[in-house]
Amino acid sequence: MMEVAHIEQQILQAVGTQRGPGVAMLQELVSYPSLLGREESAQAYMAGVFAGMGLRVERFEIDEDKIRQHSAYSPSILPYAGRTNVVGVHEPRHGTCGRSLILNGHIDVVPVGFEGLWSSPPFSPRIEGDRLYGRGSMDMKAGIVAYTMAMKSLRSLGYEPAARVYLQSVIEEECTGNGALACLVEGYTADAALIPEPTRETVMCSQLGVMWLTLEVRGVPVHAAFAHTGVDAIGFTQYLVDQLRGLERQWNEPERRHPLYCRHEHPINFNLGRLSGGEWTSSVPTQCRADVRIGYYPGRTAAEVRIELEACLAAAHARHPNAASVTYSVRYEGFQAEGLVVDMDQPVIQTLMACHEDLNKAAAQPLALAATTDVKFFHLYGKIPSTCYGPVGDSGHGIDEWVSLDSMQRVAAVYALFIARWCGLNRMQ
Repeated sequence: MMEVAHIEQQILQAVGTQRGPGVAMLQELVSYPSLLGREESAQAYMAGVFAGMGLRVERFEIDEDKIRQHSAYSPSILPYAGRTNVVGVHEPRHGTCGRSLILNGHIDVVPVGFEGLWSSPPFSPRIEGDRLYGRGSMDMKAGIVAYTMAMKSLRSLGYEPAARVYLQSVIEEECTGNGALACLVEGYTADAALIPEPTRETVMCSQLGVMWLTLEVRGVPVHAAFAHTGVDAIGFTQYLVDQLRGLERQWNEPERRHPLYCRHEHPINFNLGRLSGGEWTSSVPTQCRADVRIGYYPGRTAAEVRIELEACLAAAHARHPNAASVTYSVRYEGFQAEGLVVDMDQPVIQTLMACHEDLNKAAAQPLALAATTDVKFFHLYGKIPSTCYGPVGDSGHGIDEWVSLDSMQRVAAVYALFIARWCGLNRMQ
């Protein structure tokens, strides 16, 4: 036991020496604008990082024909040609005696919105005190840096994990999850998987299902001088979205909540993310499109949710006085992701929570997440024990996104201890 305690103390000290390089890596990674369809510069950087760590680098495009047959597939938004996942593979060279592990992170980031609202350019990382600002800093490039720091710390001490470890940098977590799904379909599996999403150093115990729904409405155009005689497609679309929000209110009622979300302020949100329509200022709009993000509780299937949503829309259309003059259609692209509940008593979670407590001298708190993550693929389809645990930050998907550098280092230390305990360690010489 004294030897184990000594080694773990060395590991924590080694993580401390990684702070400078870790901050520099995060600055570099945030500077790559890895928006949807533009991930390759950041992925090339990650391939170089993994190669420099002595890992075998495997880089592949998503084969949509393969993943389309999988029940977890979400309809894609962009073609996958020229857009790759990057996996760094550690194979123990001195014997396998531990349990294997996947460390997964997504490289894609969401749009910055109106850039004029940012205090500084979103892809020019800025440090103020403990905070590093920039799009993707919190969600979730700091997490990728944290697991990289953890692996580098062990290597700097002359240790290697005594089991296979996959470091995954994947695309499209923010819209389909097909990047992580492709890794699963390609055969990457392990005894456990962890994702350092920004959970504020809590351990995720559940996540919501998320569905993207597109409404397309066709109205009756007339000259604006006679607008009262036409049917405005934009206005009708807003009417349908308002009717959906009635369903949102129902799902948030206390008696309809999932038990893990009883104390959540407002777990279910139907977000109108985009609205576009019309053709001419002096014409009543003939068409409108709305893209809506739907949240729903664990335990419900995507098919069940679609039935309820479409019944709500059909009833709303039928009772509108202009129903005979306006048509609409519903389609689905992007997320069709079901929710999940994590068994907090399983060994991987208990080991992770023990590492957190040993480092922080306080128990890790559970988090019922009102969003989706790539854990769903490991948990629901790969049958791999998995959860999220990552750093403190704020304004993800918002303005002036930031992450705590101190927290990133603490998370890296927890991951280093976890790798040592879960995978075991070998001397490299």
